[in-house]
Amino acid sequence: MDWVALGVTAQLAACTTAVLFVLGVPLAYWLATTRWRGKFLVEAVVALPLVLPPTVLGFYILLTTGPGGIVGRGYEAATGGRLPFTFAGILVGSVLFNLPFAVRPFAAAFAAVDRRLVEASWCLGVSRAGTFVRVVLPLAWPGVLAGLVLTFAHTVGEFGVVLMVGGNIPGVTRTLSVAVYDDVQSLDYAAAGRTALALLGFAFAVLCAANALGRRGQPV
Repeated sequence: MDWVALGVTAQLAACTTAVLFVLGVPLAYWLATTRWRGKFLVEAVVALPLVLPPTVLGFYILLTTGPGGIVGRGYEAATGGRLPFTFAGILVGSVLFNLPFAVRPFAAAFAAVDRRLVEASWCLGVSRAGTFVRVVLPLAWPGVLAGLVLTFAHTVGEFGVVLMVGGNIPGVTRTLSVAVYDDVQSLDYAAAGRTALALLGFAFAVLCAANALGRRGQPV
């Protein structure tokens, strides 16, 4: 097991999950409650990473965050550094790639909340923000938690976007999935097998946890 790659992987998964919790919850709640006719466009953008090859998404992220891209120029002007082939770069790619794995379960959980309870809270004088925190979020929490678990697990197994945006720099951008690829390339099948088996066991455990959370009343 490459313990350095394990550390980078765990850090990337934790950061991705935290960022998507902050950004994904308001976006998902808006998707679950808005009556805007054009929301299907936003839903399509959110779901795009599900059907787009990771290397294609990684290629566009690389162009956008590179020195010639609009995001890359803005980041360089603000920080003096560059995003490609850094931990910050693979974090940006990971957040975009995992967007549907967080937002879709969140939105499904929010949509399942009984609107009569929300309206009753409003009638009792509780603000919309207070109603969200005290009524909606607690009721939708199993679905939100399932989305966070899936996001963390999917980040652990991500390969294409990480390799395109971050390359293979030990201790910086080299994750476990890249380590497996490296071991196979060097014909070290025993090391690749150990890492792959660990990832397989982790993925199975996460799916069991997500399904258990889903059965608590909120669809995943």
